[in-house]
Amino acid sequence: MGLKYWLMTIGLLLTGTTTCFAADGTIDSGDTAWVTMSTALVMMMTPAGLALFYGGMSRYKNLLNTIAMTLAAYCLASLVWVGWGYSLAFGESTSLFIGSLGHFMLNGIDAASVSGTIPTLIFVVFQMTFACISVAIILGSVVDRMKFSAWIVFSILWITFVYAPVCNWVWGGGWMHNMGALDFAGGNVVHINAGVSGLVLALVLGKRNGYGKEPMIPSSVAFTALGAALLWFGWFGFNAGSELAADGVAASAFLVTNTAAASAGLAWLFLEWKLSQKPTLLGMASGAIAGLVAITPAAGFVTLPYSLVIGILSGAIGYFGVVVLKKKLGYDDSLDAFGIHGLCGMWGALATGLFASPAVTEGAAGLFYGNPGQVWIQLVSILATIAFSATATLAVVYVTRFITSGLRVDAQEEQAGLDNALHGERGFEIE
Repeated sequence: MGLKYWLMTIGLLLTGTTTCFAADGTIDSGDTAWVTMSTALVMMMTPAGLALFYGGMSRYKNLLNTIAMTLAAYCLASLVWVGWGYSLAFGESTSLFIGSLGHFMLNGIDAASVSGTIPTLIFVVFQMTFACISVAIILGSVVDRMKFSAWIVFSILWITFVYAPVCNWVWGGGWMHNMGALDFAGGNVVHINAGVSGLVLALVLGKRNGYGKEPMIPSSVAFTALGAALLWFGWFGFNAGSELAADGVAASAFLVTNTAAASAGLAWLFLEWKLSQKPTLLGMASGAIAGLVAITPAAGFVTLPYSLVIGILSGAIGYFGVVVLKKKLGYDDSLDAFGIHGLCGMWGALATGLFASPAVTEGAAGLFYGNPGQVWIQLVSILATIAFSATATLAVVYVTRFITSGLRVDAQEEQAGLDNALHGERGFEIE
């Protein structure tokens, strides 16, 4: 009794179904079980993993606000996705830039609908979890100073007008897909998209009061480390689940995901230890996330040795983005969404063009396997995502500001802390 048998068994328990199809074009219970489990893993990443990761890095007076905004992002994106987001991303269309509204409120999709070898409804929910974490990542750039009401409006608009189009381009049959761009689990769609959008929103909002002049100490590095561990765990569903099948590619993606995260966490740790003489837990946790980000677009395409290269360099790139670049340019990316997700997402997308191997996925070959043109394709996709994300997010920001009469909390609320000022609650009682 192999892996697929146990996946089928677990799937039956999770889904409550006794249907088992094995023929092509029908439901395969092993694949369905694996994607169902992966969906649950990715779901946990936002309201649990990212909430703790970001909450621990925020100041004690804004801990609950950070968690509340993360949870709100998950709830809002969930409803937008089943309402019209999925249709815009994956709806049938003659356009190479956006889907149709043919699946508005999942019209035309029911329990009998099949996508590949899994129920379409499972595919819808799996993709929904990607939309949820993408918008939540942006929060890392703007904690401590954004209105809760503005965040709600921004999240709805961003999923609709920024995330859905890029998702369509890459995974919904759009122009990047037709061009041959490789993005296994979300380098462009999730990380570059969210990282660049976070930077744009942070620049419009401006710096936190006291930024660069007073210490902004994390409320709980322990929370952040636990959040990183939950994100790491959930990332196996994020990457290996994106194969949408329980097969060898999923197993390879699982392996290289863990390898890249481990090597990146150590790379950041040792680099920080060398340069600042302090091997911090926060640095090691941030490095692991940087490695997970970078391996995401490459997970289903690269072999084990190159996952080590991707991981080690992503640890260095993340450290540079957080410690050097942000200080040099002077922008206030509160929890380093751009420094980790944006920059490492770019590196991962480019690395896919270098290291993609046909031995992992047939037909996928990068520069090191005789296809230098893939590097150019990846570069075009990266630059296009940056340009669109920045421009479209800026438009969404100005519409949000008009609707909510401003994006930023007033100075008194920011000084007092958003937990008590906005929510009437406190994460910690400080004597």
